[in-house]
Amino acid sequence: MLRRPLEPEQCTSIRYAERLDQVGAARSVGSKGDSYDNAAAESLNSLYKKELIDFYGGWKGIMDVTIATMEWVAWFNSERLHSYCGNVPPAEYEERFHRSTAGTDLTAENQAI
Repeated sequence: MLRRPLEPEQCTSIRYAERLDQVGAARSVGSKGDSYDNAAAESLNSLYKKELIDFYGGWKGIMDVTIATMEWVAWFNSERLHSYCGNVPPAEYEERFHRSTAGTDLTAENQAI
């Protein structure tokens, strides 16, 4: 009986699985046909690559990339305008939220029924 030859992707997958086993790392796999398990990470990675790596580039070494990445993450998490919070920076949105709920006791025993 003839057997189908291995595709290069299969070899990579086998080597990847072997390496994970060597270092004791768990494999992260979504359910079959489910593309949602990694969609958020892939979306963030594509933004990072487009907005920082591809746009600026030209760093002299890994330390330059590391520092630029830390600065980008800080900007993304606190200063960038996000549509989910009314196109205001997350830090400002959070500050407004805390001001609007100041003095509000949300514990169960103080809630009116």
